[in-house]
Amino acid sequence: MARIVINRTQKTAQFYIEYFSNGIELEMVLIPGGNFMMGAPETEEGSSDSERPQHQVTVPTFFMSKYPITQAQWKAIAAIETVNRNLKPEPSYFKGENRPVESVTWFDAVEFCERLSTKHPKRPYRLPSEAEWEYACRAGTTTPFHFGETITTDVANYCGVDEKIGETLYKGSYNAGPLGEYRKETTPVGSFEVANAFGLYDMHGNVWEWCGDHWHDNYEGAPTDGRAWLDNNDNQSCLLHGGSWYGIPVLCRSAYRFRNYPGTLLNCIGFRVASSGAAARTL
Repeated sequence: MARIVINRTQKTAQFYIEYFSNGIELEMVLIPGGNFMMGAPETEEGSSDSERPQHQVTVPTFFMSKYPITQAQWKAIAAIETVNRNLKPEPSYFKGENRPVESVTWFDAVEFCERLSTKHPKRPYRLPSEAEWEYACRAGTTTPFHFGETITTDVANYCGVDEKIGETLYKGSYNAGPLGEYRKETTPVGSFEVANAFGLYDMHGNVWEWCGDHWHDNYEGAPTDGRAWLDNNDNQSCLLHGGSWYGIPVLCRSAYRFRNYPGTLLNCIGFRVASSGAAARTL
């Protein structure tokens, strides 16, 4: 039997905290700027042409939320003054203050960021770009997952069992890794106590995470400076990364790209926020 290796290291992350009402906090982790190779090589199991061509990207320093936005954080911001659209205070299917908020559209996630920004105009909040998301997820690694060549349900929440739908078998294991659990629901953020080298949790599985970009079929002509790749069409499909409790492990890879219409509501889609404001950079 192949030996399964999950890489574990201990590091210290820099962060700051936003304080909401009722003692709710939002931890924002420093993501130091740098260069990385975005996308996946043809040799990576399960990769596709949409993840290519691999290309060098320079990402400026920014901050990203330590976890996906939780239901408690969402409820606190949903209660403040509307910017462009109303937000339901409790949209999620799987209830729990410390579970990730889900069943929110891309438009809802943008509204959350805009409301949060009104409270902190010197450090405006937004969805991370696709390049920022992958860079932050990898945290200096080049393997399919930030903890190595494979993944197990001991360290992430995804569908870890084989499922056959029609004539297609969807594998609950990846790259000689083991089968595992299928929890069929979200888990509280940080449950697995496994962070990447930047100090981010739940980057693989639990909920898909909206990015700021519009969908493009591949990386031909993609920006190389870390910014979001946008077109003049608000209803174009938007990017998601990270996989979810509902998806198989191949979808949880750092490079895997998924798309959906910005108005989509699913109980496997959430988001996290980013900030690159000048005030945020001075801890």
